[in-house]
Amino acid sequence: MINLSLQVFCNRIVAADRITVEDVKVLAREVLPDGFVCRDEADMLIALERIVTSADPAFGDYLVAAVVDFAVWGERPTGYIDAGVATWLVGSLRAGCGPTRLAARLAREVIREAQASDEALIAFALAANRATADHERTRELLAA
Repeated sequence: MINLSLQVFCNRIVAADRITVEDVKVLAREVLPDGFVCRDEADMLIALERIVTSADPAFGDYLVAAVVDFAVWGERPTGYIDAGVATWLVGSLRAGCGPTRLAARLAREVIREAQASDEALIAFALAANRATADHERTRELLAA
């Protein structure tokens, strides 16, 4: 169950269509001072990253740290990404429309921190990093 203060925070961010460094400080200090307590909270912030058109880089840093902490050290078995956690995480990061750069980074960092990861997450991370790299090259070519 998502806590009410997180829901209010996300509603405010969506209405403003941006996440500032001050918003990230509020999120870390007041809304989720102890990190995520359930997958729904992580899902909500992962989805928020897709919705908001302007986000301070501090939000990505916070989200990566919080998801890594929750997925690797908060879920069981501790330190390992099993099939259940991998399936949840891949579904949340993919969100039906492909990975964002931050989603690719999240997958990579979870794998790096865990002692072992299910192959579904590893496959997603490889594909996500390849897709985001291809997207960046295309943008560079179009800009030239």
